[in-house]
Amino acid sequence: MTASGRTVLLAGATSAAGLATTRALSDAGARVIATGRSPERLEPLADAGAQVEVADATSLAEMIVLADRIGAVDGVISLVGGWRGGGGLAGQSDEDFAALLPALQAVRATSRAFDSALQTSGAGRFAIVSATAVERPLAGGANYAAVKAASEAWTRSVAHGFAKAARDAGLPLSAASVIFRAAGALDPDLLAAAVVDLWNEEAPTLNDTVRVLGPRLAQ
Repeated sequence: MTASGRTVLLAGATSAAGLATTRALSDAGARVIATGRSPERLEPLADAGAQVEVADATSLAEMIVLADRIGAVDGVISLVGGWRGGGGLAGQSDEDFAALLPALQAVRATSRAFDSALQTSGAGRFAIVSATAVERPLAGGANYAAVKAASEAWTRSVAHGFAKAARDAGLPLSAASVIFRAAGALDPDLLAAAVVDLWNEEAPTLNDTVRVLGPRLAQ
């Protein structure tokens, strides 16, 4: 069980984290498919060895079309993110909340579109990037923590779906849904290594787990 030979979709990959993860997976022998809405911002990912696809990870319709076109996949990593915060509770504007919602929308769209492919992969992996802020939300980051918490809840539901489908079919669990929590600012290299390691562990011990990236920070 390694990442070598796996096909991994990085949804919303036009970021430092997406580039680092592309390089790490490519170095490990995986086929990487990277999505983004900007052809120009996808160019560094293509240079790093990814197959790039112009597609909106927050759109279920576009993700279904993409899933049908690329066929079998072994991993889907949702990388749509962003930060808006500050100003205490009164400063948690509707505009900031709306700007953060795409992260949750991408988790929903990608998990639904690729659910069947991940379950039939034999080593399907679904993962999101969250933050330790969900453990103790602060007033100035309430919007951010709320969206991350909702994304985590959805990802745990994906884990339950994987387990139930395997149990109902009388088959061993082969797919896993995982939450990565960044402790402080996300370190792209730590995330990249953690994504590669998803295929170094068996699904029953990996499914429905939270993995912290970096040392926990005092709050």
